[in-house]
Amino acid sequence: MHIVVEQNAFKEAIGHVAKAVSSHTTIPILSGIKIEVDEQFCTLTGSDSDMTIQVTIPHKLDDKELVKVVKLGSIVIPAKYFTEMVRKAPSSTIELELLENRVLKMEAGPALFHLNGLPAEEYPALPELNEQQSFRISSQLFKNMIRQTAFAAATSESRPQLTGVLFKLENKELTMVATDSHRLARRQAQVEADEEARFDQVIVPSRSLQELQRLLSDKDEPISVVISSHQLVVKAGHLLFFSRLLDGSYPDVDRIMPTSFKSSLTIETQALVNTLERASLLARDSKHVVKLIFQEGQVEIRSTVPEIGQVVEEITPRHQEGEEISIAFNARYMTEALRAIEGEETKIQFTGALSPFMLKPHQGEDTIHLIVPVRT
Repeated sequence: MHIVVEQNAFKEAIGHVAKAVSSHTTIPILSGIKIEVDEQFCTLTGSDSDMTIQVTIPHKLDDKELVKVVKLGSIVIPAKYFTEMVRKAPSSTIELELLENRVLKMEAGPALFHLNGLPAEEYPALPELNEQQSFRISSQLFKNMIRQTAFAAATSESRPQLTGVLFKLENKELTMVATDSHRLARRQAQVEADEEARFDQVIVPSRSLQELQRLLSDKDEPISVVISSHQLVVKAGHLLFFSRLLDGSYPDVDRIMPTSFKSSLTIETQALVNTLERASLLARDSKHVVKLIFQEGQVEIRSTVPEIGQVVEEITPRHQEGEEISIAFNARYMTEALRAIEGEETKIQFTGALSPFMLKPHQGEDTIHLIVPVRT
């Protein structure tokens, strides 16, 4: 293998694939990045066996030469050192040449590096997928759906399936759900898919999705998502992202969705976020617990820590109906849900002081959040 590659394109690609490489892997070859050069692309791959990121750099793009190929070949190079070498390369081009005994020589202007590599043929092969179970969606929309759900997944491994986000596809509607049993986030959207495409127990690790969210472009570009029995794969331009799926059955969240409510409030979203943040100045010392009191057409947010003090703030709802209510909840859960809601106004619906309450945009049903109250 012998190539000369444009530094910015190579640095960006290495930065992407390095995110999938774990320094704590028990499989030595997975501590490296695989470089493979064929007649069309320079392909970089990083993996920790749970998540795999692959980026292809075309030899030419828009008549600009990104990769000059002298000799084809492949090698696996330690990610820990290679990523820093590329990032700090003092030149607009980087020359890579594979020498004897799997030693990679890297030249960048006046800098010369040598790194010992591993045989590329020992790197795990990517799985083959059934293309029938797939859908197409815009990159921007998919990023938003991840942002609006993945934060609500559990972080404890006591129930592993709850550390993931549930994907369901039916009648060309994608539903994503995350819950840690104290709160729940659900987002739905129409996607492009074949008529027969459907699945209902696909659980993707939230960690993988949050990494994918950072990788995807903010542009409104179409991407493909493919589901197999063990993998989710996202194809976005020159990026290929693999994530293993979690085993187990996800709870039937439709069963816990409230269908009737005793009271309802419509409040300006950002105003409520600001109020909760001020209440949280004390709530942090009481496990983030604050109380919402709705009476006489006014909403009061109250946080009390006997040994420290109290915060009380009133906020006027845009609209209210139903019974008065006093309910305690985790302010952080509420704030994160409000930030995930797209809309100037949020509708909050209550079924009782000890029952989960629902948040959603004032207009639309695509985004729903449930929060379980705290007993005080």
